[in-house]
Amino acid sequence: MSELRKDPVIGRWVVIATDRKFRPSDFVAVSEVTQETFCPFCPGNEDKTPPEIFAIRYGNTPPNTQGWEVRVVPNKFPALRIEGELNRRGVGMYDMMNGIGAHEVIIETPLHRNSANELMDIKDFSLTTMINILETYQIRSTDLKQDSRFRYILIFKNFGKEAGASLSHPHSQLIATPVVPKRVKEELQGARWYYEYKERCVWCDIINQEIDSGKRIVEQNSSFIVIAPFASRFPFELSLLPLRHYPDFDSITPKEKELLGEIILTTFKKIAKGLNNPSYNFMIHTAPCRYPRPGYWQTIEKDYHWHIEIIPRLVKQGGFEWGTGFYINPTPPEEAADFLKSLNI
Repeated sequence: MSELRKDPVIGRWVVIATDRKFRPSDFVAVSEVTQETFCPFCPGNEDKTPPEIFAIRYGNTPPNTQGWEVRVVPNKFPALRIEGELNRRGVGMYDMMNGIGAHEVIIETPLHRNSANELMDIKDFSLTTMINILETYQIRSTDLKQDSRFRYILIFKNFGKEAGASLSHPHSQLIATPVVPKRVKEELQGARWYYEYKERCVWCDIINQEIDSGKRIVEQNSSFIVIAPFASRFPFELSLLPLRHYPDFDSITPKEKELLGEIILTTFKKIAKGLNNPSYNFMIHTAPCRYPRPGYWQTIEKDYHWHIEIIPRLVKQGGFEWGTGFYINPTPPEEAADFLKSLNI
């Protein structure tokens, strides 16, 4: 079983994933020719994955067979495992616990390649497929929140080798952790500080500021906006935010799912066209799981605003970035937004 270990200096938890040290060849990033020979996520290979947890199917096809549109399975080599107890303990001055959590793979479509025989990706999805994926995210997140061991649920997608993807079939992942990650805590604390100072949500103020200036808007519809953040760390980094204030992605309405699907598809078509289909990371930032416990602040409903972070992997970080936490971005966000906004798709 993996372990969670806490850095005593900055309070960051690290997963020591001993189960992932050696991976069987069918789950290691290999050449595309080999992947085309066998893909465990393609229809007909359902028995090559762990049994499905959830699926959107057409007709009355039984679980773990063909006939699915979106399929969720446990990760075959999970960073965290759902079985067991946390067993929080100290080892001398250090804090650690068992690697308890959930690690699921959302297989987004049965299709491996698009009509041009290129690897399938978000830009190729139909609106129905995108809505099905968002629906699956919502259902799985809501279900896992019923487990009181879990404090945070991250839904993310890695596309391309540079972004950490090990399989080319379209998929995203969900990891539930027994602690709130340090970066999430920093975001929560910043949001709370801003709310205590101004009695307003910082993301609502960002949205209003960006709409007023118009300099960094890439896309907007009646429910969502995509912007290049004012202090973008990376070239063409984007933030996708709901115009309505609410802290939890799970609270999205059916109409909002449709509008979110539309703006995601448009945004990724522009990224693919303008940036030559780059690798990217896609992450949903949502409020932590909330259970009554001492010391947990009560203003999250008012001060936190869920959002999506999109990072095309166009540059690599070096010693300066790792050593200082500063980022050097060679593309001003105003230029990035103007370029993407100008693209016709």
